[in-house]
Amino acid sequence: MTREADDGRRADGRPRVVLGVSGGIAAYKACELLRRLSESGHDVTVVPTASALHFVGEATWSALSGNPVSTRVWDGVHEVPHVRIGQHADLVVVAPATADLLARAAHGLADDLLTNTLLTARCPVVFAPAMHTEMWEHPATRENVATLRRRGAVVIEPAVGRLTGVDTGKGRLPDPAEIYEVCRQVMARGTLPRDLAGRHVVISAGGTREPLDPVRFLGNRSSGKQGYALARTAVARGARVTLVAANAALPDPAGAEVVTVGTAAQLREAVLKAAGDADVVVMAAAVADFRPAAYATAKIKKKDGEEPAPIALTRNADILAELSTGRPRAGQLVVGFAAETDDVLANGRAKLARKGCDLLVVNEVGEQRAFGSEDNEAVVLGADGSRTAVPFGPKEALADTVWDLVAARLPTGTERNSSDRV
Repeated sequence: MTREADDGRRADGRPRVVLGVSGGIAAYKACELLRRLSESGHDVTVVPTASALHFVGEATWSALSGNPVSTRVWDGVHEVPHVRIGQHADLVVVAPATADLLARAAHGLADDLLTNTLLTARCPVVFAPAMHTEMWEHPATRENVATLRRRGAVVIEPAVGRLTGVDTGKGRLPDPAEIYEVCRQVMARGTLPRDLAGRHVVISAGGTREPLDPVRFLGNRSSGKQGYALARTAVARGARVTLVAANAALPDPAGAEVVTVGTAAQLREAVLKAAGDADVVVMAAAVADFRPAAYATAKIKKKDGEEPAPIALTRNADILAELSTGRPRAGQLVVGFAAETDDVLANGRAKLARKGCDLLVVNEVGEQRAFGSEDNEAVVLGADGSRTAVPFGPKEALADTVWDLVAARLPTGTERNSSDRV
């Protein structure tokens, strides 16, 4: 048995996580979240509701966590579990969180061990909802979610996909790997304020592809990883996130609404639509400057003895400049990205002046540099003349720096209300 300090912390210093599991069919997916938390060095106590045990048994939770499992406030009553578990946690995450669990948490009910734990926890709390679309969209559920968010909890937006039976829609539990990333981000930020709470941010990611014929396209090396890192960190900081993803073969970030596109024209349409009520738009996608002037409806064939005909190109719309000069909402901030291969800062400064955005993230790119990697390095230039260097490191670190700079520039209080009335 592991010795604990007087204040309840583990003597080995491992962060303590409470994994609450409520009674939905997605309960089995929480096993993968538990595995990721345990393997990354967290001490996990699983607190399932009684109904959750109809889907995954107590023995499974105990074996995977290495800790005893209880669902009742009367078990081990001398240790006051309904108080101690929440008091000693560094994070509480509930996955899946059913409509019933969200309602009980929002109204402060304490009729089982999990809801008692939620009431005594003074650490960050994350809810990962899973339910049918109609239940998620019901006004009662929406009010309960708004209440929990107002109190500081992170309620992740559910994913869109296959539900139980033949139903499909919004309400699916996000990928456990992505829930884990949200938890890690929330724990890393500790008790810092969630400075994007109540904000809507739109992020583009990936690389557009411009079709030449049914099998070929003009594209680029962008993987979308930087844009997805921006989405994850924004969710952890409390934002409502719309991610417009172009050809990114990555799992949807938990909590983000994902709109998939292919071409620059499709990306422009999706971004402009989402930007209508956005506080911030971040154009991290690598958007093709040109597209083939003509599309061949059949595959272009190679002909013996003949050189291929030149491919005529035409310009795509400049989405970043369009957003910057025609902002649909007063006070909206626009952030651009500049992928450069030479004269990086000089080209970046010229692009910032030409595009008219508030911040421009300038980085050097190329084969095996930035594109497709887990790390990045950049300089963030501000329209106010500021310059912030971000050293080589994880793309999430660059993302957090971008959001730090954005949060410092967002209107607050009466200033924000005045902007909304313009």
